[in-house]
Amino acid sequence: MKKTNNRVEEFIRVDHAGERGAVKIYEGQLLALNTIVKNDNLKKTIEDMKEHEIEHCKFFEKEIKKRNIKPTKFLPLWDLLGVGLGFGSTILGKKAAMLCTASVEEVIDEHYQDQINKLGPEEKNLKTKIIKFREDELHHKDIAYEEGATKKGIYSIMDKIIKTGSKLAIRISEKV
Repeated sequence: MKKTNNRVEEFIRVDHAGERGAVKIYEGQLLALNTIVKNDNLKKTIEDMKEHEIEHCKFFEKEIKKRNIKPTKFLPLWDLLGVGLGFGSTILGKKAAMLCTASVEEVIDEHYQDQINKLGPEEKNLKTKIIKFREDELHHKDIAYEEGATKKGIYSIMDKIIKTGSKLAIRISEKV
């Protein structure tokens, strides 16, 4: 039983960090859109997706408090990197901004599916939430591709960098 609790603790810690990171990425994108890049349609799309991420983050913040789980020690770094990634991808243009979303969401899709497969019936509420959040993330990925995300040319390198960074952040946040 202790192993399950440790696993669930890791799930909640990393999901909290990830959802907060998603909020920070969108904050960085909105910062670029409010200062340097002017694209009201993209701004509205990002604001809408950010609302889902805030909902997800609030759920995991409550779980962290309720279950007395320590958040990852890397939250300040993830915050900084998230804002930087969002800002940087957006100043590169709409395709890059949307690829940022698509790349992150593809990693999160696998990550959440893995958690869904591992959670038992004793964590029904948590599993239900993760299933819903995964559906939201898949919707964000679809929006990103509809809005011009691409992996062609130089964007394939950006995709690999974002995915590698996301996977590394997941592994670190599970443990520390």
